[in-house]
Amino acid sequence: MTDERPVETTNLDRYGHEPLPWTRARTVLDATGKAMDTWFLGTTGPDDTPHAAGVGALWHGGELYFTSGPETRKSRNLARNPAASISVSLKGIDLVFEGEATRVTDRTTLEAVAKRYHEDGWPVTVEGAALTAPYSAPSAGPPPWQVYRLGFDTVFGVATAEPNGATRWRFAA
Repeated sequence: MTDERPVETTNLDRYGHEPLPWTRARTVLDATGKAMDTWFLGTTGPDDTPHAAGVGALWHGGELYFTSGPETRKSRNLARNPAASISVSLKGIDLVFEGEATRVTDRTTLEAVAKRYHEDGWPVTVEGAALTAPYSAPSAGPPPWQVYRLGFDTVFGVATAEPNGATRWRFAA
């Protein structure tokens, strides 16, 4: 994804603030969208109940990636229904991404994502079509961990610092 992609911006603010520019969210993501931030993945269970779980996500090259063990509830949910959301609270802005998660298996992307995780302090390596490391979050399940890309089409942003505002950005396909 790039900033050249057409964006529909909707001001959701009820207090007279201007819509937030996507560049504000993108700048914060580029500077701080790391695996050590607290990210939450939302999926839907087989009985259509919502499920939320913390994930090791990161922003890399304008894309949002996360990991999960193949036997975890979130991975099983995604195998059944790839619709998902990821939320994060970053410096000055809270973001919620909505879209579809797809498993990443190509070696070039896996290597790039592993490098970013490594830079963020998680010593992962690519093993086959997944990642492995000496440790991960307890909720990730045992290694290897699959990598997913959230192909988002909608992002909601709520500013938590001046200038305030609330905005929805929709990205063209």
